[in-house]
Amino acid sequence: MLSVELHAHSSLSYDGRDPVEDLLARAKTAGLDALAVTDHDEIDASLRAAELAPEYGLLGIPGMEVTSAAGHILALGVRERIPEGLTFDETLGRIHDREGIAVVPHPFQESRSGVMANVSRVELARADAIEVYNSRLLTGLANRQARTFAREHGIPQTAGSDAHIAEMVGRAITLVDADERSVDAILSAIVEGRTQTDGRRTPWHISFRQAAGGAKRRVRNRLASLLE
Repeated sequence: MLSVELHAHSSLSYDGRDPVEDLLARAKTAGLDALAVTDHDEIDASLRAAELAPEYGLLGIPGMEVTSAAGHILALGVRERIPEGLTFDETLGRIHDREGIAVVPHPFQESRSGVMANVSRVELARADAIEVYNSRLLTGLANRQARTFAREHGIPQTAGSDAHIAEMVGRAITLVDADERSVDAILSAIVEGRTQTDGRRTPWHISFRQAAGGAKRRVRNRLASLLE
């Protein structure tokens, strides 16, 4: 079983703090086998992380967190940026066209761009996998809803720390029963449902601090773009 972090953000995300080197160092310290840096609507840092990962004894999974018209979707295994604003089905199609897999994170958390506010259950079931444990939780209800949905529809399950600071990398992991130690083998195993999930809650004060920092950076970036 390979221990994999599938949901983490670098400083390239508007709400991320640390460079990919810090995320990789933390992943190594945490004893992980692989790390996917999944920045919001950006891919450059993830590609760099994938390139640097072997220096840390890790597999680097390229990817990003796409803001579709319905909400957030993790595109894992892609090496080209997927444009934001497409429909749910169009986003899945673009991901598959680029030989990636589509994992829906925190689908039942509307306040964090979960897709269930905007798609039907039939549409959600078309995803390759669903994140059933996101460590940035308050009550855990949304995670339980995601796990129940995945079980009822036979959809593969993943977990992710949704780390926005390096210290939280590895807080929630996906254990993958891969045929070999490679990115392709990990992604194939996820699609085939050969996964287990394990996670711990991100401490509330860290979640709130991350959210506040992200809001400040978002406002600052918007102001800067208006002044350009």
